[in-house]
Amino acid sequence: MTDRTTPSEADLNALDITDAEAAQINAIANPLLAGAAPDANDQLVQIDSTTDGVVFVTINRPEKRNAFDAATIAALYEAFETLHGADSVRVVFVRGAGGTFSAGADLSWMRDATGWSEGDNRSDAMGLAKMLKALHDVPALTVAIVEGSAMGGGAGIVAACDMAVAVEGTRFAFSEVKLGLIPATIAPYVVEAIGARRARQLFLTANIFDADYAAHAGLIDLVLPEGSVDEFVSMLSDSLTGNAPGAMGDAKRLVHDVAGHKIDHGLMEETARRIARARVSDEGQEGVRAFLDKRKPRWAE
Repeated sequence: MTDRTTPSEADLNALDITDAEAAQINAIANPLLAGAAPDANDQLVQIDSTTDGVVFVTINRPEKRNAFDAATIAALYEAFETLHGADSVRVVFVRGAGGTFSAGADLSWMRDATGWSEGDNRSDAMGLAKMLKALHDVPALTVAIVEGSAMGGGAGIVAACDMAVAVEGTRFAFSEVKLGLIPATIAPYVVEAIGARRARQLFLTANIFDADYAAHAGLIDLVLPEGSVDEFVSMLSDSLTGNAPGAMGDAKRLVHDVAGHKIDHGLMEETARRIARARVSDEGQEGVRAFLDKRKPRWAE
């Protein structure tokens, strides 16, 4: 992990798109909030898995720097929805092909959308909203591996994951206001990840920032040296083999359900009910007995 430093002035003032491109697409209602399409191309998103419960979801448009279009978002939604029922999965790594996480919206697709009505844009934006919620609700630990850049909606995917790491030199931005727009659909996840004050700063300045600043802000957890991604993936995956997959999902739902709630009698009752249910579950019984017998539980064998 590198030291966390403030990005240079050049980093903060850089733009992922030119002023000419911004002017050309400024009339579009939601360029970074793409919608799902029923004819999603499975090749746009690759899913690979191991017998140890490790899954890799890869955005596969390297020639477009993994920019979003409607079909890509539909394919991602389908992938994340499928993982909701994968009981043996412990960790899901999300990354982009070709050394870039995601450049945000596909500019050609954005230009095609210039004639859409407000209603069409609202329906379309729900595609990304549903995809992000599907990612957020995957029971396994979700980890974004960010290389190259993560702009707009791409940075929203990073925020929607449980954990994120970025390689040195990676760039991030929420540049919607430079187009006269707002980062609406990704906002709940970004605000949850970095807090309201930091979100205001990054949304309103629209500045590009580097991996060190992203770690300082809380958008990512670690800055990785170049060439160390595979080592990180192996280390994290190995560290999770002793964890019960079902308990991991229940623990994740526990965080979602108690966050922001007042600690009152009702919450105390609910948390007591959940631990009681865990103690009598198959995993709970096996885990405690394995510990007392000084052996590995069956899910770690």
